[in-house]
Amino acid sequence: MTNEEQNNEDREQLASRIGFLLISAGCAIGLGNIWRFPYITGKYGGAAFVLIYLAFLILLGFPILLMEYSIGRAGKLNIAGAMRKLEPKGSKWHLFGYMGIIGNVLLVMFYTTVAGWGLAYIYYSIAGSFNGLGPQEVGNFFGTFLSNTLEIVFWMAIVVISGFWVCSKGLQEDAERVSKNLMAGMFIILLILVFKSVTLLVSCHS
Repeated sequence: MTNEEQNNEDREQLASRIGFLLISAGCAIGLGNIWRFPYITGKYGGAAFVLIYLAFLILLGFPILLMEYSIGRAGKLNIAGAMRKLEPKGSKWHLFGYMGIIGNVLLVMFYTTVAGWGLAYIYYSIAGSFNGLGPQEVGNFFGTFLSNTLEIVFWMAIVVISGFWVCSKGLQEDAERVSKNLMAGMFIILLILVFKSVTLLVSCHS
């Protein structure tokens, strides 16, 4: 057995299929699905936009998803390492793997910042900072918050450190377990948001 084969044998794997599905869903279902997609849907045609979106999702997104899963399953390495391992001799496909890593780093920079905003809002909500404020006043509060660079970095650092801590515990011990709990929590939050949206819609038409 070669060193590479031995490393693949020693590589930690997920304990269950549901763990894989939930981690994959956690990577695919982001903040944009909750705070951006509904706005875009309402702005660009409602149900018609959703149908076009689903069509492109099936035609473009699904084949790309299968391709990524195939590369990961065959290479059993990060995207750059897997593409270097699987590319035909003399080709340069692994360069696209490095581009993928750079893209992931840029995404992490964005999402850790936005997640930090979320943590800050949870803190300020519990602290009662929004009590008695109207929508415009909450917007002004958000603008003031964004102007405080040190505070944004502080909340972002909490998100980054938390992520490193979870990953350092291992794939099965923490990453899979935390993903299951967080995805269950997100599903409950989505149900609450749907219920709140329906009640607001009913109240507006009554």
